[in-house]
Amino acid sequence: MDLVRRTIELALENVENGGRPFACVISRGGEVVAESPNLVAQTDDPTAHAEIVAIRQACQRLGTENLEGHEIFVLAHPCPMCLGALYYCSPDQMVFVTTRDEYSRYYEDDRKYFELENFYDEFSKPWQERRLPMEHRPDEEGVDVYRRWRELNS
Repeated sequence: MDLVRRTIELALENVENGGRPFACVISRGGEVVAESPNLVAQTDDPTAHAEIVAIRQACQRLGTENLEGHEIFVLAHPCPMCLGALYYCSPDQMVFVTTRDEYSRYYEDDRKYFELENFYDEFSKPWQERRLPMEHRPDEEGVDVYRRWRELNS
């Protein structure tokens, strides 16, 4: 099976059905383990990006949070949320079909703080300088949660 072609077909089918133009296919040894289009429009869930949904499916099906030994195919270069999830699940390889430069003249996100042309730059800024208003409210008991985790997991 041509997994790049399957990724394109899944995304196009999603567009034809009113969804957004993104898809993800996860495979191991050429066999599909999980796949999903972007389901944000269908579910009203801003985290239902194709990569997130497919990673959840694969990990639940396999009973692991680690996708070493797998390849992940996506239609577009991943957004920061999806990129974080991809790093965390650690596949052997991630293949993307289009870059932001290739598709940005046809597709635009309309979020208050999310703009393709500068969103990645936000991550390199100190949290105090980001466009999303953030406030740090330190509380030692918050750190105690991590201390307790350490005690239970050492």
